[in-house]
Amino acid sequence: MARKFFGTDGIRGRANDGILTAELAMKVGQAAGRHFLRGDHRHRVVIGKDTRLSGYMMENALVAGFTSVGMDVIMTGPLPTPAVALLTREMRADLGVMISASHNPFDDNGIKLFGPDGFKLSDEDELAIEKALTEPCPLAHGGQIGRARRIDDARGRYIHAVKASLADDVRLDGLKIVVDCANGAAYTVAPSAIWELGAEVVAIGVEPNGLNINDGVGSTSLEAVKVRVIEEGADIGIALDGDADRLIVVDEQGKAVDGDQIMALIGTRLAATGNLRGGGVVATVMSNLGLERFLEGQGLNLIRTKVGDRYVLETMRKLGCNVGGEQSGHMILLDHATTGDGTVAALQVLGALVRSGKRASELLHMFDPVPQLLRNVRYAGGAPLENAVVRQTIAKAEGELKGKGRLVIRPSGTEPLIRVMAEGDDEAQVERVVDEICAAVAAAA
Repeated sequence: MARKFFGTDGIRGRANDGILTAELAMKVGQAAGRHFLRGDHRHRVVIGKDTRLSGYMMENALVAGFTSVGMDVIMTGPLPTPAVALLTREMRADLGVMISASHNPFDDNGIKLFGPDGFKLSDEDELAIEKALTEPCPLAHGGQIGRARRIDDARGRYIHAVKASLADDVRLDGLKIVVDCANGAAYTVAPSAIWELGAEVVAIGVEPNGLNINDGVGSTSLEAVKVRVIEEGADIGIALDGDADRLIVVDEQGKAVDGDQIMALIGTRLAATGNLRGGGVVATVMSNLGLERFLEGQGLNLIRTKVGDRYVLETMRKLGCNVGGEQSGHMILLDHATTGDGTVAALQVLGALVRSGKRASELLHMFDPVPQLLRNVRYAGGAPLENAVVRQTIAKAEGELKGKGRLVIRPSGTEPLIRVMAEGDDEAQVERVVDEICAAVAAAA
């Protein structure tokens, strides 16, 4: 069955425009609620959201949908995605929902679903809900209609869980840390958790107004945190995205440290204490070749997956790994969370900083990345990757890079774009092959 609604990370789109409307949200509540009405207990769903203006609309529509099929609703208000996953499991809920479009602008929104185990839904569950969205939905009647309530202590519960991920003997006293919350879901919990562990916190991106999420702040707009780290003379900067499942770090010199470097740090430190499971780290095809070479030098493997943190997680669970993520900053640490958690990952970095006694610039730059270039080519229609000239150009580039680099060509899952990525030891060669492939795709589009 072809997917109409679900992408690689739930349902996402422009709020009140196209498919993502209040009507759809209500139907998702009904379809997902019916799908998880299993057993004869009183069923419940946990709903969290980030700080987007449209979150109010989506939340109310989802509540209507879930209660109409007999599921009780617990609303948490603004809370990071991993907190919703945590509370779903802790509160013995049948389902968890996060209303967020992650790092996208405010006028986008999305619906992410978690099963009762706190993990994102399987393909089978999503396909079953897709099918149910197009069918009539049996409604609850009388006393079987669900109830809704808002809980006030969700943030405190999450802060406690986040702090518990750091060893008891580690304190952050003496560290000055800039924490950029992207005007998003972690705007209270991340600064609070880090401050409670003893650090001096300079918080930015903590004044959400419904319209400014990810706007010039956060993990996809690093200039603000870089400037503030330098101005404050801070030891390190922490940048989260809108729903706080992603982390980018900035060292004391204002230089960005991406997910590949963070995975290298956490993975090797766990390996050194015998706590790394699965023999390596799981990442996507977009992670830098430098990470792969570095891990190999440490006797560890880099296991690659398709792009998307759900595929990273699936592989981690299959192989028994406990560290995985994406270059873009999704960090999945299964010892502490069931999904990507930027704040938990930040605490592992801060803990390593404390134990090492080094400056962030010394500790966090674990390897030299090889030159890597990613470009997007927009196309109007058709299948440009099936064009004979495009295929010949790609084959020629693969031959040139063989043994010296990598080539990754893939269509976007959400836009009419072909993403062309190449990396290798020769920067000029990398740029040339990307230019040649992009030109061929553009001509065929």
